Parts: sequence; structure tokens; C-alpha cells
Amino acid sequence: ISQLSGNGAGTMKFNEAVSSSRRKSRKSHFTAPSHIRRKLMSAPLSAELRAKYNVRSVPIRKDDEVQVVRGTFKNREGKVMQVYRRKWVIHIERITRERVNGATVNVGIDPSKVVITKLKVDKNRKELLDRKKGSKEEKGKGKFTEAEVQAMQDVD
Repeated sequence: ISQLSGNGAGTMKFNEAVSSSRRKSRKSHFTAPSHIRRKLMSAPLSAELRAKYNVRSVPIRKDDEVQVVRGTFKNREGKVMQVYRRKWVIHIERITRERVNGATVNVGIDPSKVVITKLKVDKNRKELLDRKKGSKEEKGKGKFTEAEVQAMQDVD
């Protein structure tokens, strides 16, 4: 069965309406409009926030506090000053560099390379967290219960 064929009979696709073409995927990513970029520019929550809200990641926004986890600025913390959707980056307080002419400029950080340590929660954000938490609990994702673990050990 060929998985690579575009329209072969034996394709391993779940939804025929969605393309698995690299070219189309890249085009849709890089030409995505702002409201879709918002969702694509999500950042994971810290361990404490993940435990509190039972949500893994949320779209990043202006007044969140984040910690950089990769790159030159690793372990630096600060408040998000700007989510620059056009350039796919976020600007964080106190993460700047000197230009040759002496001007200080913000350094763009990829949102996937930070963890959110403090959320700015307003009405809409609260609804989003409740919605995401609800869908996670319904599917029964996550850890096994004690009873399930015992049942699995009894199988042997």
C-alpha cells in the first residue's frame, strides 16, 4: 500500500479533504492570516499552571509572563511586550540587543521556545481555559487510575 501517492486507493489518510503535501502545508503556514497565526503561535504552560488549569498550551498574548527555555536567552524571564504575528515572534521585556549604531532593539523569540509562567486571565481567556479543560477530561486523557494499573498487572 503506497502512502506517498496523491490519490491512490490505499492511502493512509484519515480525512481526504486535508492535504499531506509538504508544499501545500508550508504555503498554508506561511501565508496564514492573523487569526490563524494566533493559534499557531501557542506556548506551553509551566508545570504549575498545567496542574492548575489542566491545559497544556494556550495562544500567547501581550501581558503574559514567560521564561525562555532555549537559545542564547535561556532561563531569562519577562513580560510579553508584543506578539509580532507578522514575523512569527514575541518581544519580551529586557530581552534586547545593541545595534551597531547604538540603538537598542527587541530580540524576537519564537513562542514555542518559551513557557508561560503567569497568565493574564480575563473573561475570554477564562472561557478558553474552561473549554480546553473540559475537552481533555471528556476524552479521559492523561494518567491511568489505580484500578487500571492493578488490572494491567493481573493480566500477566
